[in-house]
Amino acid sequence: MPSIESLILDVPDVDAAREFYAAAFGDLGDRLQLRASADPATGFGGYSISLIVAQPADADSYFESAVAAGATVIKPVTKSMWGYGGVVQAPDGAVWKFVSESKKNKGPATGEIEAIVLLIGVEDVRASKEFYVDRGLKVAKSFGKKYAEFAPDGGVKLALLRRAEVAKDAGVPDAEGPHRITISGVGSFTDPDGYTWEQAS
Repeated sequence: MPSIESLILDVPDVDAAREFYAAAFGDLGDRLQLRASADPATGFGGYSISLIVAQPADADSYFESAVAAGATVIKPVTKSMWGYGGVVQAPDGAVWKFVSESKKNKGPATGEIEAIVLLIGVEDVRASKEFYVDRGLKVAKSFGKKYAEFAPDGGVKLALLRRAEVAKDAGVPDAEGPHRITISGVGSFTDPDGYTWEQAS
């Protein structure tokens, strides 16, 4: 099944970004790659990346290590109706969420990541969903014009939401900025909202 193999972040300083991500998240393997770019790390890139973990202790651990490595706090980790989590912005501008559906710890933090989810902001969820279905992605959840999520079969799960809602969910202003991300997986193309994809090697 077609899938996302990795996310390639466009960063102004690859060495600095590599140091940040190593300190913040440890080894994400091939799921995260870095590429030099002249685009400034300003404005909202239109997406967020979530690390889904099993319990609050793991969300706390990743949040704290990201902040210690130089991330900016957007939303402190806290309980909510849906679970537990927080949001930070990396020095390169990428927005990262740390999310646990559980509100209670079952033990000490393990560092295990259950899933990585790329939530991209789009103009028309239904049209974008059909665009990706035409490229072989399988829909796992769909709520009309509001939200769509595709079945994971690789390193990263893809989800769609209107751009303004992605910014609201992340807690950042919806200020226009370059996407600064390339998605590696199902082929080489640019989607209707300007996100660039390239064929996984």
